[in-house]
Amino acid sequence: MPASDAADQPDQPWNRRLLRRTNERLLLDRLRALGAASRAQLARETGLSKPTVSSALASLETAGLVHEVGTHAPERGRTAVLYSPDPAAGHVLGVDIGRGWVRAAVADLDGTVVARADVRNRARASTALAELVVDSARQVVANAGVDPAEVVHGVVGTPGVYDEKQRRVRYAMHLPGWGRTGLIDHIREELGVPLEVHNDANLAALGEYTYGVGAGSRLFAYILIGTGLGMGIVREGRLFTGARGLAGEIGFLPWPGRRKPERLEDAVSGVAVVEAAREFGMSGQLTAKAVFDAARQGNRAAVRAVELESERIAHTVAAAAAVLDPDLVVLGGGVGHSVDLLLEPVRERLRALTPLRPRIAPSRLGEDAVLLGAVATALGAARDLVFDRKAGGCGPAAGDLQP
Repeated sequence: MPASDAADQPDQPWNRRLLRRTNERLLLDRLRALGAASRAQLARETGLSKPTVSSALASLETAGLVHEVGTHAPERGRTAVLYSPDPAAGHVLGVDIGRGWVRAAVADLDGTVVARADVRNRARASTALAELVVDSARQVVANAGVDPAEVVHGVVGTPGVYDEKQRRVRYAMHLPGWGRTGLIDHIREELGVPLEVHNDANLAALGEYTYGVGAGSRLFAYILIGTGLGMGIVREGRLFTGARGLAGEIGFLPWPGRRKPERLEDAVSGVAVVEAAREFGMSGQLTAKAVFDAARQGNRAAVRAVELESERIAHTVAAAAAVLDPDLVVLGGGVGHSVDLLLEPVRERLRALTPLRPRIAPSRLGEDAVLLGAVATALGAARDLVFDRKAGGCGPAAGDLQP
């Protein structure tokens, strides 16, 4: 029987089950939007009758998807029981793989992080890095006190772009050997969790949109400046990744180097800041953080290196503005931590370069942007998976099922 005939066959058992699940999902989604609500409020919000709402809530409660969270006493009428989605109905895993750190977090279905681990990445081979990711993920699940079977979905953020057909990460230039086929499959098998793999800048952009300064933006670009350079693009709440997942790989843009042509990533990164500082006269074991700290103390070579970095970032923003027309550009990553020195010089230089001037802001999430973006992405899939696993076939049929 065609699906379009479902509403015309209300007495079919499979149709009653479909309508019951549809009502349950509608109520669960409204509860997520509202936070907590009574039966009467849900009836008003959804247009379902009170008996239907009561029956569907009973099924959801039996399935462990909603629970009572209190009562509300109106000025008139009886005290109403308030319901809310049960955040412990499932959990998600987020992982951020970087050159310096591997970060992992477990969050409940409300998106609340219940445990996290930040581990130095001292792996010198891709197999060792894969094992570090597995160990870090297992550690954080154990720290959360969660049954591993209740971790229903995971998302991994990594430099580069994951090629699903070849089952490997491409263009992860700063993680030697990370492009080997089979590494991600090994992590999946060891953890036993369905894993998605996404570019770290893309996840940082989504994290910043969900939890940070990008909230409400129609189109914004997150420029991740760290060991390398990347950009994530969010349009009306959804990532834009291009035809092959390569949108935002601005590090590959050509750049006129002083001695030979370079990539933009060679000019705009933490490594570039250190190299510029050395050229201007700084010595010793330098890091980008050390150069920025020295600039704050007035070290002339460091100040010149920061000025050069500001100019190059402004060129990067100008290119993004011309191609994307964003209403907001967020500066993040390791270099983004020193935005106090960069923001105004970047804005000034941008005014000299182009009439296109999007608002520029520092990342609110800092080093957590990729990790929280991974959590946010995992939640979207996990909520569907948990509902499909637990809802339907439990509890009484809704008395006056409504399509």
